[in-house]
Amino acid sequence: MKPLFLFLLVCTALAAEDGFTPLFNGKDLTGWDGDPKLWKVENGIVIGTNPAPEAMANNSFLIWRGGGVKDFELRATVRVIGDNNSGIQYRSRELPEVAPWVITGYQCDIHPAIEHTGMTYEEKGRGIFGLNGKNVMLDPDGALWQLSEHAPVKVDVSQWNEYVIIAKGNHLTHQINGQPTSELIDHDEKKRALEGLLAIQLHRGNPNRVEIKDLRLKVLPTTEIISFDAAKLPAGAAKIEKPRTSSQQGTGPVVPMKK
Repeated sequence: MKPLFLFLLVCTALAAEDGFTPLFNGKDLTGWDGDPKLWKVENGIVIGTNPAPEAMANNSFLIWRGGGVKDFELRATVRVIGDNNSGIQYRSRELPEVAPWVITGYQCDIHPAIEHTGMTYEEKGRGIFGLNGKNVMLDPDGALWQLSEHAPVKVDVSQWNEYVIIAKGNHLTHQINGQPTSELIDHDEKKRALEGLLAIQLHRGNPNRVEIKDLRLKVLPTTEIISFDAAKLPAGAAKIEKPRTSSQQGTGPVVPMKK
């Protein structure tokens, strides 16, 4: 049996009627793997702490060892204390050649800069795709298109908020407190991922603490990949440069991509 199936089988008694399975047991980090100097459970809350700028050479991750996730809906209640950010990794992979507990892959950002929180992003990869309020697409050549936009969802990440990730085939959706922040359709077959690891980020640099008090997973049926058809792009769709930020840790405005 695959590890994911075994883990879900064990947790069946805890699973909610809506099909979600809790991934933390509320007592310890059983089923998870991270630097023990950085992660702990206290009063039923998972806590990752970066105490000082020199404490971490890389962003470090608490990795779920229940198996890879493919098509799913994930709900997590999270807050970040300190001028820094966190994120939820999914369909990701480890980079042991960099350091233990280092991850690359898709991320739902949890960031004090409103334009970044809830955005679609790839850690140690292709960078920012869709900022908060932007729905985007990567075409087969990896070029970024903006399909639509809406008002960004404004939240205080130092307070408890519920982050939702829905991954169906190559269509990824992020929400905060039930409101959509960003969507990505990834047609870049060479670089996209359809399955991989789930993890929580603890960011290096400015001292900060990430806290998670609820994290639940619903496995979804495999969804057909959306095929690329330039003739069916919505009216107003346009190629855009990939956005960047002047502050990779805490608050800071977006700056244009350097050519």
